[in-house]
Amino acid sequence: MLDSQAAAPQIVIRPATPADVRAIGRLGALLVQTHHDFDPQRFLAATERTQEGYGAFLRSQLREPNIIVLVAERDGAVLGYTYAGIEGVDYMSLRGPAGVLYDIVVDPAERGRGIGRMLLDATLAALEARGAPRVVLSTAERNAPAQHLFARAGFRRTMIEMTRESNGH
Repeated sequence: MLDSQAAAPQIVIRPATPADVRAIGRLGALLVQTHHDFDPQRFLAATERTQEGYGAFLRSQLREPNIIVLVAERDGAVLGYTYAGIEGVDYMSLRGPAGVLYDIVVDPAERGRGIGRMLLDATLAALEARGAPRVVLSTAERNAPAQHLFARAGFRRTMIEMTRESNGH
């Protein structure tokens, strides 16, 4: 008799490859739409070309030396991804060198199973292995689940973005 745990498909966190571009493009388009739903004035709207464009952009990043794109995969299916990088001093952000987490997204059907935390932990480890003295990220004001994930991983609030629309626009 097989142990049900041993028979359960394992989730693997690994570097993204060009073969993952379609899946991460779909998830990137979901990220765009989710943020637009949070605040349509602040965030871009997804279009019929967002999936392809986002995938193409992330594909262009795969070989960049200071970029990390990881995917969570189970049985050949991409369940989520992260996109992060190493940046130097940024006077606009008033900070020294840092790892920056640009994107983290998990397919909605797979949320609540620890995949986001697995991706986050692997990304933090990869950034630290490349010498990042700290990791910063931005999260939408209304994205409470992501904020909770980040707080549990040791992130603290350090900046608040504020947006003001120009009159008549």
